[in-house]
Formats: sequence, structure tokens, C-alpha cells
Amino acid sequence: MKIAVTGKGGVGKTTLSSTLARLYAEENRSVLAADVDPDANLGLALGFTEEELDSIVPISKMRNLVEERTGASSSGLGQFFRLNPKVDDIPEKYAKEKNGVKLLVLGTVETANSGCVCPEHVMLKRIISHLLIQDKDVVILDMEAGLEHLGRGTTEDMDAFIVVIEPGARSVQTYKNVKRLALDLGIERVSVVANKVRNEADEDFIKSHIPEEDLLGLVHFNEDVINADRQGASPFDYSEGAVAEIRNIKNKIDMMFNR
Repeated sequence: MKIAVTGKGGVGKTTLSSTLARLYAEENRSVLAADVDPDANLGLALGFTEEELDSIVPISKMRNLVEERTGASSSGLGQFFRLNPKVDDIPEKYAKEKNGVKLLVLGTVETANSGCVCPEHVMLKRIISHLLIQDKDVVILDMEAGLEHLGRGTTEDMDAFIVVIEPGARSVQTYKNVKRLALDLGIERVSVVANKVRNEADEDFIKSHIPEEDLLGLVHFNEDVINADRQGASPFDYSEGAVAEIRNIKNKIDMMFNR
């Protein structure tokens, strides 16, 4: 099961990603959660402490490792480097485990050019590709906000894209843009989870704007999730209601892929 969770900033991608990861780990599955967001906070949502996370350097920031594996130098533009660096040992070496979930903090490439081909981007793309061929693992990518990852083509081999939205026109537009770009990459299934749903009017809005076959489920606004965030803790340990709703979403994902 290889799932990329995406959407606008602040919609709840990390809550969904971390809770799905914890639910699969409950089944004694081998679960790797990769944080591909420059504002990396997946670790906190999985239950890591701030002190534990402070010791983790994103792979994209490990300049010596990137130079060693790609053969790039720090000389800058015009350099030659390997497009197929060795990465198969990186998850085992650099992932940290908590609550049965292995966390790999990848980071992202900070560039205005979505077509960037630089050593850091090559490393990240190769690592993600490697993760996607690990048949026994559940891999969940908590993606950066926006659509840059689609423009760079780092996630074209996913089993499924899940777009997290809020009840609102801008979130719906993000879903439509992700679906269009994903289809260009050959990803036929783009599903939606609506988060922070407060009332019947929100439910009606979502159901009238998202095709039924694309809607995995609703996660209602929950103060316990907010409190978990305030405490820097995992929502899995704070909110039985949110976990139950996301468990139903996970069951639909499993049925979708006959897992």
C-alpha cells in the first residue's frame, strides 16, 4: 500500500497521515511514514518528542550524504552528477521508529523551478521510488502543501493519492487541480478526505462538490485533535472520535485495493 497524502496547507494532511500509519502499525504491518514537507511535523503527530525530532536532519539537508551518493560537488552550476545514486540502505540507516511506525524525514528541495534537476531532487526522487517497490511495507507520504511534488514527478508511482480538503471552494479547487495533474502522470485514482467538517451544511457542501466515488469519508472538527496539537502529541492518543472516523476511511482504502 503506497499512499500520498496531499492538499493545501493547514487542512489536516499530517493528522490523516499519522493516524493511518498508526492504524496500520496496530495490525503489525511494516509501516514507513515519510515526511516530505519543509514544515516537518509528522514526527510529533506520530508521538515523537521534540527532543527526539531535533536530532533528525532531513535527508535533503545532508549535503555530505547527497554529494557522496550523487558524486556532486559544492562548486554549483554546470556540474555532473549521478542520476541513479545508491539509496536502498537509506531507510534502514536514517529512519527512526516510534509506536511501531518508522519515520523518514526527507524534507524537500527549496526551488522556484518545479522542473529542477539538482542532486538533492535526484536523491529524494530515487528514495521515494525505492520506497514504492518495497512490497511488504505500507508507505505513507505526508506531502508538502501545494502541487510542486506533482510538477516534479516524484510521486507518479503511488497506489493512490488522497487529497485532504476542508469544506470550501478553494479546497475543492485544489482537489480538481491535483486530479488533473495526477491523471497526466497516469495516476487514475485520486480520492478525497474532507476534514474539519462542523455541521450538516458542511456535509452537504462536500457531497455536492465531490463525486461520490472519490469521497473516502469525512472527519469532523474535533477539539481533542486541537488539544493534541497544542501538546505536541499524537492525535491517535488523544481523540477516539477522529481515530474511529479515520479507521473507517482506512477500511475503505483496504477494500479499494482488496488488501
